[in-house]
Amino acid sequence: MSISKTLTCFKAYDVRGKLGEELNEEIAYRIGHATAHSLKANIVVLGFDARATSPNLAKYVARGICDAGAEVLEIGLTGTEEMYAAVSEFGACAGIEVTASHNPIEYNGMKIVKHGSQPLSDQEFADIKHLAEQNKFIPSVHPRLLTDKRRHARKTYLEKIMGFVDLQSLKPLKIVINSGNGAAGPTIDALHQKIEENRIKTNFIYVNHDPDPTFPNGIPNPMLKENWSATADAVISEKAHFGVAFDGDFDRCFLFDHVGNFIPGEYVVGLLSEVCLCEEQGSTIVHDPRVVWNTLDIVSKCGGHAVASKTGHAFVKAAMRENGAIYGGEMSAHHYFRDFFYCDSGMIPWLMIWELISKTNLSLSDLILERKACFPSSGEM
Repeated sequence: MSISKTLTCFKAYDVRGKLGEELNEEIAYRIGHATAHSLKANIVVLGFDARATSPNLAKYVARGICDAGAEVLEIGLTGTEEMYAAVSEFGACAGIEVTASHNPIEYNGMKIVKHGSQPLSDQEFADIKHLAEQNKFIPSVHPRLLTDKRRHARKTYLEKIMGFVDLQSLKPLKIVINSGNGAAGPTIDALHQKIEENRIKTNFIYVNHDPDPTFPNGIPNPMLKENWSATADAVISEKAHFGVAFDGDFDRCFLFDHVGNFIPGEYVVGLLSEVCLCEEQGSTIVHDPRVVWNTLDIVSKCGGHAVASKTGHAFVKAAMRENGAIYGGEMSAHHYFRDFFYCDSGMIPWLMIWELISKTNLSLSDLILERKACFPSSGEM
């Protein structure tokens, strides 16, 4: 394959490209080397999603990082948020997750952060792109090796997300969990085991649970209406309390009530804002500029401070850090938490909803019934 000097797999703030045309093993090597070199990193966390090409691309990214003189902390098959957590927990200089999330099967990509799990600045991302395009790397005289951190990384990650709820308050609700044959399944299994070790009874119903790189049930993108039925039908047939569906790298989760209705993101942002403000009165909530009326009303009534941000993870994270916000939400199902390194998580929201339903004895539909009546929404148009 001939490679042009310009790498078109570099998008606005992540790497994403068509395999064999925009992204391959050599380019993955370049990006790994360029990331470590540009960020002057000596430790880089590396994970990958469930796509067929992800482990091999990660292998070449790792070679590039090691040849640049940095150590790779390998965390294996993980979600993007597990990479975020590992970067901060291990004090790494950078992190890379090989993932194309919900993009078509012929694509792959990477999400890259720097120390403290912070997004790259525009200039930092441009510098990595420039170095990768130049492809004039001089291998380090002290190449480094990989360190297997899979078990340790998952353990610390699970402890972190479980700290967002009072485990003893969780009732054995019947919860449908649709992992979409993506990366979420093994993490859910580990979480399930950890919860039960704390003598908390669970009642999970799994849909499309095991990772499968062929995605036999379609690419995991629960934002699309045509993908709702798999979760909704299971909720109805199992008479579950609620359902949750994940995208490919599970940094987003989508919720369904007990009768299989999809819960629009603007109402989830409102619910999570209220939960956070009940925990810390007077705190700041960051929200994106779409369909904001419900969120603004809840934040005002709960005595919080609402701050609007541009759409996009880099903007929301920057606004949260600037304002010390406890929570940030986008109606696209990205939910960010101050105590999760100001990063987005697809696992924390449904755990918080599980706790909320357990404590209030209200269904998810009841929790948003009044909000929908006061602030009916046609969604983003």
